[in-house]
Amino acid sequence: MSAKKLALIATKGTLDWAYPPLILGSTAAALGYDVQIFFTFYGLQILKKNMNLKVSALGNPGMPMPMGMDKWFPNLGVALPGMESMMTVMMKAKMKAKGVASVEELRSLCQEADVKMIACQMTVDLFDMKPSEFISGVEFGGAATFMEFAGQSDVNLFI
Repeated sequence: MSAKKLALIATKGTLDWAYPPLILGSTAAALGYDVQIFFTFYGLQILKKNMNLKVSALGNPGMPMPMGMDKWFPNLGVALPGMESMMTVMMKAKMKAKGVASVEELRSLCQEADVKMIACQMTVDLFDMKPSEFISGVEFGGAATFMEFAGQSDVNLFI
C-alpha cells in the first residue's frame, strides 16, 4: 500500500502564516505521508535563505494584542511606523517563551523529513527572484507540477 499524500499551497509570507504549512507538512511527513508544499506569491518568502518575516496585525482583527489593545487601540493604529516591527519582536519573544519552534527549525524539519518544497517558477520570474536567494533543496515548478501531485493526493489544503 502506498503512503497517503498531502498537497499544500502556501501563499502568505508573514511570520504567522509561515507556521501552518510547515507544521502541517512536517507533522504529516512524521506520520508517513508523502508531502509537497507549493510556495507561490508571498509564500516564497518562507523559502528564502535570508528570511525577514514579520507579523502584520493590519487586516487581522482576530490577532490578540498585549494589554487588551485589541479592545481599545484602533485597528488603524497598527499601521503606525514601527508597529509591525514591535509586534514581530513581541510575537517572536512569546513563541520562544512558550517553546514554539522557529520557522527556520520547522523548515529544517521539513527538509529532514523529505517534504518536497516547490517554488512557483512563474512567481519567481514575476518578482525577478534568483534561485540563489532560496535555501538548498528547493525545486522550481509551475502549476502543472503541483496539480500532478495534488490530483493524486488524499488531502489538499490552500493556506
